[in-house]
Amino acid sequence: MKRVGLALGGGGAKGLSYIAFLQALDDLGVRPAVIAGTSIGAIIGGFYAAGVSGQELEQLVRDLGFKDLYKMVLDFSILSNSAIYKGKGVEEFLSREIPAQTFAEVEIPLKVVATDFWNRQEVVFTSGSLITAIRASMAMPALFEPVQLDGKVLIDGGAVNPLPYDLLRQECDLTIAIDASGEKTYAPDSPVPNMVESILSTFQIMQASIVAAKKRLSPPDIYVKPALTNIRVLDFYRYKEILAGVKEEVQEFKETLRNLLGA
Repeated sequence: MKRVGLALGGGGAKGLSYIAFLQALDDLGVRPAVIAGTSIGAIIGGFYAAGVSGQELEQLVRDLGFKDLYKMVLDFSILSNSAIYKGKGVEEFLSREIPAQTFAEVEIPLKVVATDFWNRQEVVFTSGSLITAIRASMAMPALFEPVQLDGKVLIDGGAVNPLPYDLLRQECDLTIAIDASGEKTYAPDSPVPNMVESILSTFQIMQASIVAAKKRLSPPDIYVKPALTNIRVLDFYRYKEILAGVKEEVQEFKETLRNLLGA
C-alpha cells in the first residue's frame, strides 16, 4: 500500500472545505501516513491527526452556534498594537475540543508550519505543545497576535509555506495538496478594497505566488484548488455554502485518488 501524505494550506474560513476532502478519504478507507498543515490547515489537520473523523469535524462545526463562533474568534486585542484579535478564544477552543494536547498524543504524525518573524524563516513543529503550534501557525498578520515562544516571534506559516506538501515527499509515495485559497472578484461599483481587505488579500496574493512557484519546480501528485469565490477570511458562518461548494471537486478527487492507488 502506498504511503499517502496530506498537505492542507491556509485560506481562513474557506479551509472548512478541507472537511469534505477528509470525509472522502474516510469513505475510501485511505489513512494518511503523515499530515502537514499551515494556518486553518493546521487546525483541521490537527483535529484529524488526533483521531477526529471528517464526519465528526462537520458535526462540530454545525454544533457551533453563530454567537459562540464569533465569541471565540473575535476577542478584540484592545491594549495591543500588534493585531486586531488576541487569538486566546481560538486557543481555548482548540484546547477543549482537540483530543490531543501534544504531538506525542496524535494518531497520525503531524507537521505544523509557522514563521519566525524576525529571522524570516520557516518553523516546523513536530513535537511539544500541539495547541501552541497551531495557534502560532494561524497568527495571520494584523488579524491575530503573534505567538512568542523560545525567544521567537511566530506568525502565520503562510508567510513562508502556505501549502506544505514539500515536507511530505521524503516520507510518502504519493502527496496530496489541497489549496483553499479561493478566488476574488469585485463589484463593478466598488473596485477598491477597504483597509482590512487590502491587508488580508495582499497576504493571500503573496501566498498564491509562493504556491505557484513551488508547483512549477515540483508539483504534488494530486493538487486540488476548490473554486471558492469571495468568501472572506472570517466568514465561518457560511460553512454550509463552503462545504456544498466543493462537492464536484471532492468527487473528482476521489476518482483521481482511486486511480493512483489502483483501488
